[in-house]
Amino acid sequence: MEIITAVRGFKDILPPETDKWRYIEGMAHQVFRAFGFKEIRIPLLEKTALFRRGIGETTDIVEKEMYTFVDRGDESLTLRPEATASVIRAYLEHALHKEEPVTKLYTLGPMFRRERPQKGRYRQFHQIDTEILGPDDPHTDAELILMLMHFLEKLGLPKLNLEINSLGCDQCRPPFREAIHSFLHGREEVLCGDCRRRLVSNPLRVFDCKVESCASVLSEAPLLRDFLCTACREHFAKVQTALGHFALPFRLNPKMVRGLDYYTRTTFEVTREFLGSQNAIVGGGRYDHLVRDLGGPDISGIGFAIGYERLAAMILEQGTEADSTPVLFIAAMGEAATEEAFQLCNRLRMKGIRVEMDYQGRSLKSQMKRADKLRSRYVLILGEREIAENKALLRNMHASSQEEICLDQLEDIIIQPVR
Repeated sequence: MEIITAVRGFKDILPPETDKWRYIEGMAHQVFRAFGFKEIRIPLLEKTALFRRGIGETTDIVEKEMYTFVDRGDESLTLRPEATASVIRAYLEHALHKEEPVTKLYTLGPMFRRERPQKGRYRQFHQIDTEILGPDDPHTDAELILMLMHFLEKLGLPKLNLEINSLGCDQCRPPFREAIHSFLHGREEVLCGDCRRRLVSNPLRVFDCKVESCASVLSEAPLLRDFLCTACREHFAKVQTALGHFALPFRLNPKMVRGLDYYTRTTFEVTREFLGSQNAIVGGGRYDHLVRDLGGPDISGIGFAIGYERLAAMILEQGTEADSTPVLFIAAMGEAATEEAFQLCNRLRMKGIRVEMDYQGRSLKSQMKRADKLRSRYVLILGEREIAENKALLRNMHASSQEEICLDQLEDIIIQPVR
């Protein structure tokens, strides 16, 4: 009797490869929890309308790659091709936006796209997906990118390149769209069929084409960065400044776009040179209207997705777990204190200490309530006077005591066992 084999493009994950996958997952749990993320698990099957509305009718995923079928109840269902739309569906369906002003979620698991199988790309593939829903502050963009690069560094991945770009907003894109149409008018014959179609439906996507003739034509095309409105330009500048606090190297790539229609403003990729044309390990970006487009309130978001398969090909095996309760909450009062807290917060996180802070500029009372709700062991109260004197009030929430400390001593104090 003939042995039944796996479906083409689907792959078994066998030992010792599974050890590497457990290591990836363990490190993801450890790092993401330190940055305040919580795990969510979402279904493999969703209503097809979710992806058509969320990803975009004109994307290659929706037009060519989704596994879609009609079930016995005549309902169109689709195996999830990506996680963001599903996470936001759950976020809205369970009204998570009413519980917290900022929601940080991550999920791990398989996705499905019917594309041509090749080395490192399968029809069932696996992703780590993270999302921050709520704030539109550029510090959030920088925080997510910083966490991503820290995660990859903890996995021991060498020679990574971070590329960032801004895709602007609804104010920036119409004049840019007109400029692209004008530039490509009369050049349509040298474009591939996909780009001729994209020129009508979504001109920004022509920059995503890997066909050499299209890339040659587009080498002199107008760039979106030259059409950014003042708000988008300032937002992107602040993201770069925030990344600069940590001397994180990055390259501006004005031609980088993402393959999904919902992205706005900050977008980013992490690449490795030896991987060839398909060199992106991680991709992500901001989506300021996706929650609204899926029927919810106008809440901003940003996220990224990492492919397991490529990570597993480049790492060693080990891993640990981390406590999900914050050690420290920094209550910052004033703009200068927020900037100082942002740097202090993320430096401590990168040393494995879970720290939280508030970017919303709320009152001290509100921030203390937030710290208490998170069950943070300590709260550091930081204002402009404290920065000037290099001292701050540290409250032990478990012992209901407080003391004035030198900021240089903070790390030594909070890593001690609870007294």
